[in-house]
Formats: sequence, C-alpha cells, structure tokens
Amino acid sequence: MGGGRKRGRGRTQRRHFKQGRENVWKRSSQPPPGAAAGEGDEGRGDGRDGNGNSSWQAFATENPAFEDYYKAQKIIPEEEWSDFMNMLRKPLPATFRINASCQFFQDICSQLENDFRKSLETEFSDEHEEDAIRPLPWYPGNLAWHLNFSRMQLRRNQALESFHEFLKRENEVGNITRQEAVSMVPPLFLNVQPDHHILDMCAAPGSKTFQLLEMIHQSAKPGLLPNAMVVANDVDVQRCNLLIHQTKRMCTANLIVTNHEAQNFPGCNLAKFSSGTCMDESKLQRLEFDRVLCDVPCSGDGTVRKAPDMWRKWNAGLGNGLHRLQVEIAMRGIGLLKVGGRIVYSTCSMNPVENEAVVAEILRRCGDSVELLDVSAELPELVRRPGLTTWKVRDRGSWFGTHEDVPRYRKNVISPSMLPSGKGTMDSHMASGSVEVNKDAVDADMRDAANMVEGEHETKTTDDGNNGGNPNTEETSKLKSDEVPNMSDKKSDSTSIHTECSNFPLHRCMRIVPHDQNTGAFFIAVLQKISPTNESQVAEVIKNKHNFSDDKAEKLEKGPGSDKVPHGENTVYQQGVDDDNVSDGQQNGDMDNETSNDKNEEEAKVIANEAENGQAGTRDRRRKPQNQGRWKGVDPVIFFKDEATIRSIVSFYGIKDTFPLEGHLVTRNPDASHVKRIYYVAKSVQEVLELNVKVGERLKVTSLGLKIFERQSSKDGSPCTFRLSSEGLSLLLPYITKQILYASAIDFQHLLQYRTIKFPDFLDAKFGEEASAQLPGCCVVALREGHESIDSIATDPSAIAIVCWKGKTNLCVMVSPLDGKELLERISLRYGLKLPKADDVKPGMKIDGSDEQPDLSTETVDPQAVPESKSSDMEIADVKEVVE
Repeated sequence: MGGGRKRGRGRTQRRHFKQGRENVWKRSSQPPPGAAAGEGDEGRGDGRDGNGNSSWQAFATENPAFEDYYKAQKIIPEEEWSDFMNMLRKPLPATFRINASCQFFQDICSQLENDFRKSLETEFSDEHEEDAIRPLPWYPGNLAWHLNFSRMQLRRNQALESFHEFLKRENEVGNITRQEAVSMVPPLFLNVQPDHHILDMCAAPGSKTFQLLEMIHQSAKPGLLPNAMVVANDVDVQRCNLLIHQTKRMCTANLIVTNHEAQNFPGCNLAKFSSGTCMDESKLQRLEFDRVLCDVPCSGDGTVRKAPDMWRKWNAGLGNGLHRLQVEIAMRGIGLLKVGGRIVYSTCSMNPVENEAVVAEILRRCGDSVELLDVSAELPELVRRPGLTTWKVRDRGSWFGTHEDVPRYRKNVISPSMLPSGKGTMDSHMASGSVEVNKDAVDADMRDAANMVEGEHETKTTDDGNNGGNPNTEETSKLKSDEVPNMSDKKSDSTSIHTECSNFPLHRCMRIVPHDQNTGAFFIAVLQKISPTNESQVAEVIKNKHNFSDDKAEKLEKGPGSDKVPHGENTVYQQGVDDDNVSDGQQNGDMDNETSNDKNEEEAKVIANEAENGQAGTRDRRRKPQNQGRWKGVDPVIFFKDEATIRSIVSFYGIKDTFPLEGHLVTRNPDASHVKRIYYVAKSVQEVLELNVKVGERLKVTSLGLKIFERQSSKDGSPCTFRLSSEGLSLLLPYITKQILYASAIDFQHLLQYRTIKFPDFLDAKFGEEASAQLPGCCVVALREGHESIDSIATDPSAIAIVCWKGKTNLCVMVSPLDGKELLERISLRYGLKLPKADDVKPGMKIDGSDEQPDLSTETVDPQAVPESKSSDMEIADVKEVVE
C-alpha cells in the first residue's frame, strides 16, 4: 500500500510540472475590432472561436480573489497597493547575465558598454526616463543587465533587431544567460566557495544551475578545474533533458545531473553499506553538501508579469496544496547539508503559506540545529521587504487564523504548519495527510475564485451535490449531516479573523515585490545548519505518511471527477520555469545515454504502465540497484580503463603526463569496444561516482562530465580512432604537444568562414605546408595572434583554438556552424578583420562533399543533444516565448 502511494506521489508531481500554460504576452494573428495596425502588441492572447478559427482576446489582468487574498495577507502597506497592482499588469522587462568564466567575457562587456549601450540610449533616449540598458546595481561585478524593453518589444522593434540577434546568439553558445532578474538572487546568497559541493534540488530548466557553475569556475585558477562540484537534480526526465541541454553550454567537468524526487533524494552513506564490517570512523564516507539550493515547486504567482495567464488560473488553493511538498523538500535538503553549511529556500510565489509558513515549520522541526540567518547586509542595493510574522489561511471561501478555528473535517487539508501560531508540528496531522499536491485544497478554492470573478458571493456551502465540491477525505464521508458546518455562516471578512504571531524571527526572510525595482516577485530565506539534526526529525515527514487506498490515490491524481474543471486548470508550476534561458528546439534533448531513444521511451512506457496498474513493489525494484548497476532506462556510468585506447590517444596527441587521465575518464557504455564518447570528470565528481558505486548505485545519474574524446571513422586511415571534442578542447589544449598548428588571424578567419580549405589555398604558404605534413586525422589549429611566442599559446587558458580534420588535400573545421559563426565574429572584432562576403570565396577554397572529409555529424548533431520528439506543453510554450 505504501509503495503504491509513493508511486502516485511521484507521478502527480511530474504531471503538474508538465502541465501547459499560456505564459506569454502574445501578439494575436488578427487585431481587435477597430484597432490600428500594430496597436496593442502587449497584453493579448490568442484564442479560438467556436469553429476553431483564430480570434483575438485580451489577457485578463484582473482577479478579485487574488486581490482579496493579498490585501488580507498585508504583504505590502495599503498605500502602496495601486502601485503594486499597476506594476503587476505591465510586461516584465528583459534581463540577462554575462558568463564571467567564458573565454570572451571582456569582449562582451566591452561590446555592451561601448556599442550597444550607446546606440540604444541614442535611439530611445526620448522614450525612456531611465537608461534603455543598464547593469543591475545589486548584482556583483556588473554582470547582470536590465533592459527597459519587454521580450515582445525586443522581437518586434526593428531598431532592436541587431541587439536581439546578439542576445540570442550569445545565449545559445553560453556567453550570456537570459534570465529573470529575481531568479538570479537565490544563488548569490549561497556564498559559494571554490571547494564547495553544491546541491540544486529542483534544478530544471537550469538557469540557477548554470549560475552556480559560473561561480565555481570563476573562482578557480586560470587553466585549472575547480575543486567544487554541482549536483543538479530534477524529478522529471524530460525536464532533466532540458536541464542537461542548458548546462552543456558551460562545458564543465564539475557537474552531475540526477533524476530523483527532491524530497526522496538518496543518501549515499558508506557506513550503511559496509556489510557489517567494522570500519575506522575516519574512513566513513557519506554524500553531504556545503551548499543546498532549495528552489521548490510553487504556485508561481510572482511570475504574473511574465506569465499573464496566471491571472485567470490563480487561486488560493494552489499554495495550500503545495505546502507539504515544500516542507518535505526543504527538510530533505537540510538532511543532506553539512554542519556549518547554508541552504537557501526560495519560491517565485508571494504566498506566506508557501514561504514563511514553510520556513517556520523547518525551524520548528530542527530546533537549535538550524538558524535563520540575517543577510540584510548582503547585496545592500537589492531592495527587499522583511518576511511576515503573521498571516492567515484561506480555504473554501473562509479565513482561518489559528488551527483551532479549522473545521474538524478540514483539518487534514489545513495543517497546523500552515499557520503562524507555532504550537503544532506536522506529526499530528501527517497521519491523515494526502499526496503533496493537495487536490482538495486546490479545487475548493479554484471554484471559489471562479465565483468571485463572476461576481458571486465568496462563501461556499459543503453540499457536494449543489456545488460540485469534492472533499476527497474519508473523514467527511463519515460525518453526519449536522456535523458538517455550513461554511456560508462563517464570515469571509479577513479583518474579523483572530491571528497569532510566529515566535520565529521570520523578519529575516526576504520578499521581493515588483514595484520596488521593476522586477517579478520572489521569496528567499537563508538558513545555516548549526549542529547535526535529529534523523527522526528530518525523516518524519516521510515516515508518518498515511497510506491511501488505491482508488483514493487514483482519484487525487486524476482530479476530482465531479468538479468538471477543465484539464490544466489545476496547474502548479515549478519555480525554475521562470528562467529565460531556453531557445527554440531545445526543450528536452541531451540525455547522456548511449542507448537508443526508442529503447528509453519503451522502458519509460513500461514503468508508466506498471504505475497505472498499481503493481506493488515496482517502485521498490526501481529504487534498488539494478542488474549490472543500471537504473531502468538509464545507461550506467562506467570508468573507462581501456589502456590500449588511452595509450593510443596520449601518443597521437602528445598529451603531457601532467594532465590527469587515470580515474577521470567515464563512458555510458559497458562495452569498451563500442564506446562512442568518452567524458572527463573533475576529481570532486570522481569521488562522488566512486562512493555511488560502493553504496550500490543509489544515484540515478542522467548526465555528467565533459565530452573530451569522440570516436571518428574516416577513409583516411587515421592512427587514432578517437578525435578531440570541441567541448573539451579548452581543458586539454595546454597539454597537447602533437597534431597542433598555429595559424595567422586571416587564415584562421578563412577556416571559420569557408570551413574547408585546400592546403595550397592558405595565404600563409608555410602554414599550408605544415598542415599537409600532419598525420591524417584530428588536429588542433590555434590562433597565433596576440602571443609573443608559440610556447605562450600552450600555457594561455584564453588562447583561441578549434578542432579540425586533416585529410589528404584539405583542412576541415569540426565545430558546429553556430559556434563557428560566433568565433568568427569575435576574432573579427578583436583583430579588426573584415568579414568576407560569400562572393569573395576563391574557386577551390570551399569544398563540398569531399571524400577526404570525415563524418562530422556527431559534432554538429550530437545524438545526445537531439531533443526528443515528444515534450511537455509547458516546455514548448516556454521555449517559444523565451527566444522566438
């Protein structure tokens, strides 16, 4: 019974992450009646009439239930309410962040300051009181920038076309990340250090993970890998694929991507897997983290400026239904945190039930083991409001200030932890709990919100036959009719409700509201683990679950059958979806497995069918180590130890002994003779992988490491069967002594421009001769300009180089067209070279279809980087909006 319920919880959680949403300010295909051409580009939504034809309809930016709720919660002073609401109805300005660890960081900063900033201010000086583009004052190092343009304006305004193309291109190659400003805040409060192990519990789609990777790489010494490591986790496989694609732009060997429910993230404690043997205490190993980012799934009402359809879908039940899951995830994060470590809890919701109530429950459970930090002195230019110390809970049209006021038949829905009194713990009510997304709480308030929009009275009765209600609780069905209170008799006026203050220092929490700095809304709390937590305290959220019957669990997952709520109305959004770093066609590719997509999809269907049929024990089998150490549908992580192949690679490229290879190479294929790709992992990742093997493969690893070598077949008979990967070249370049050429800027430019050039056609005849003399196969071409000697290139981590293929008569580049175009523009700007036009190509310089060219499909279209054909509606909507 328990196993069946856990399967349901995971499926419910994943289903809510996949729900679609119309989360954009769109331009309709046809204007409203009487509107001039081009008028009203913002604030519209595309609709369909009864015949399925496209029709115009405005996004509603009104929701009486929303206003009533947040006025009652007093998240801002009453005199600021009109400013608050007016800002919520405006589209969100575009923001982006520069990757300070990228090779062209200084060039991009210079281009922004000297080119785009000046041109945009000149072009739009009369239209904006503030700067058209400016750095965010609170983000360190002027790395984050704010635009006084919405995403729609960026796409529509011709004067912004070149800047928009710049943003898209640099985002795709990883030099910048388009991300909502407030979404950048939580990682900054982690205070990441160069040697930290970091866990991002709910990481997809990956903007914050990318930000953490930037931090650890920026802190490392030039040319060396950092000692730090990031484990990025997400519950949904498709969202993991999206996460992998986004973080691949970083080209890092310090990342592990896992696929687990955050609240059940596995512990890797070697002492528990030592087969009873006595071990020296100093040799005990366990996976713990110095920093944990707990950016939990939430109702997402802080994203209303970016996702205007939230106005229609919002209801108070969304936050009530997610509260328990949020507590579970946060408590698991604390359990995985080292003593002295920091955990940041954050949401993109303004709801105190999802914010202060969760933090208060964490403090209540952990006692003196965890401290809520006062970080008001950090990021002083970030305007933030203190957390609330008192709030109320709204349920079925009624307000409750204390748990004693909650009717008995609703006490399993409205738990003591949702309220500020601090008198109760979750122990008393967990025995009658529910799945983490409490459908009863969501549905009741959804109907209430809908009725408020229609002008009906706020209060609701509990007559299911008349109102379509569905308490979904056994307690309600057992109550006699005279025991069920008439909720319409309770006052809905929140001012008459008695409330209590929390006795925890919740004012140390932060709530960012939109009208302070023209942003979205966010909530952040920073906690520190002072001493070890009681294991029973941390685990009691999970162990005190109530075992639902199969029919009740199915009913909760599928939604109440009597409510007639359209599919998608109960959508709950994952916090990470607010990040603007996804481009078209990149929704959910990149799972780093060498098994075919068909096989993975087939196995996924089997798992889904088993779950739907309620087969007991299926989930338990999946949680145990699989045969050959494999998780179902995920290739194992294998340390690559084929000495003959490694010797061949080292000899062919002349790799120095100072570059550590032993223990750092992994593959996803246990058959060494058929390995297609070899990945490099940092020492910190290596240690975690070794621990994971010892404890029985408890981590479900979907991606890790940096692709450094790739099998390459050609007709030229290269002595080495593995070529260098462009992703790992920067890591390996200082250690290569063979198969390397040094080109002038003009010849380097021509290679990027024409991609294939015959040896006699290089302007530098000596370079052509040197290229011809190389062994057939993969080689490296480094840019000679900017270095006093050739030796300095090998020791300069910022040296520019590309992977090429040396054939019988020509040299061919092996970088993707997108990366080649970006690199071409960078060196042209840096060295003042003129980009040649296509008409300037000399006969014979460009060779198409030459037999001497290797198969480059693996570089330009990596099978691991191809998005799957099926993706969630939410991902597709987000992708089209972000970079269209």
